Amino acid sequence: MTSGAYIDTLFLPQATQFSHFINTYAYMRIVFMGTPDFAVESLKALVENGYEVVGVVTMPDKPAGRGHKVQHSPVKQYALSKGLPLLQPERLKDEAFLDALRALKADVQVVVAFRMLPEVVWAMPPRGTFNLHASLLPQYRGAAPINWAIINGERETGVTTFFLTHEIDTGRIILQQRTPIDSTDTAETVHDRLMHMGAGLVCRTVDMLEAGEIEAVDQSQFMPTAGDLRPAPKIFKDTCRIDFNRPAAAVYDFVRGLSPYPAAWTDVLLPGRSEPLTLKVFAVSVEPAEGLLPPPGTVLTDGKRYLKIACADGFVKLLSVQAPGKRRMETDELLRGLRPEQE
Repeated sequence: MTSGAYIDTLFLPQATQFSHFINTYAYMRIVFMGTPDFAVESLKALVENGYEVVGVVTMPDKPAGRGHKVQHSPVKQYALSKGLPLLQPERLKDEAFLDALRALKADVQVVVAFRMLPEVVWAMPPRGTFNLHASLLPQYRGAAPINWAIINGERETGVTTFFLTHEIDTGRIILQQRTPIDSTDTAETVHDRLMHMGAGLVCRTVDMLEAGEIEAVDQSQFMPTAGDLRPAPKIFKDTCRIDFNRPAAAVYDFVRGLSPYPAAWTDVLLPGRSEPLTLKVFAVSVEPAEGLLPPPGTVLTDGKRYLKIACADGFVKLLSVQAPGKRRMETDELLRGLRPEQE
């Protein structure tokens, strides 16, 4: 393959998505940039398959959890376990960081789930800087492509490698790989599938750069023939509140698109309580309306076994939830454990 293109998901068996392309004689010096679990799989694929990773850049350590204990990012943990040179800049334009980055003499920089880079960083290596993005660009540019693809009811997504440029997620496309989104998929299952798929695409992209085979394609050639581009903006708490004025199928997609994290939520007023109970909702099922449909948001429950809420055209039955201060549990378990006025 000599140009940017879609790679069919059946191009290689799942178990050999990247091992087929391993080049044990690749001498390109690679600096890897990333932070969360999603990025670790790509870094691991590069390191454990013989690519020359000369340095890793990740976010500074920060306090987390109830005790505010300083924790290393997943990428840092892996880099330390392999003895890789590590940089954690507070500011990406800091001269000390830029000098340290130049000293690594990278031929290419690989970015997976990191932060927006200034031009002085992404333009530094002679072979360029490419990013792995968890969508089929130009669709779902932004911070939360997996969540929004599921929320919007998409039946297909994928991963893209592309060269960085000034505007976020707009650079020339190198490779893409597709995968279906099943009706039972959640953000978690799609995340894990794209994480492994993306690792293979990163290795394939490095191989193509090493061989001088890349002819990246402008994203204008991938624009939809009908409809608009769908963005993937950052998700906040208010974003996650369930709107029961929407159809039940849309609420179903919304819940699974945020499950298990950051999780959809709603306030539910249960019988015997004077104040609503805020519930995180991880799983629901759709039930059609039989007879007259109550107003959207109406709660129906027997207080022991089921809890369902009216939507615009039917009901969603809450299956897996979490109340404040409680663990995640099945809805019937929560109902049986609640006492009137318990908060």
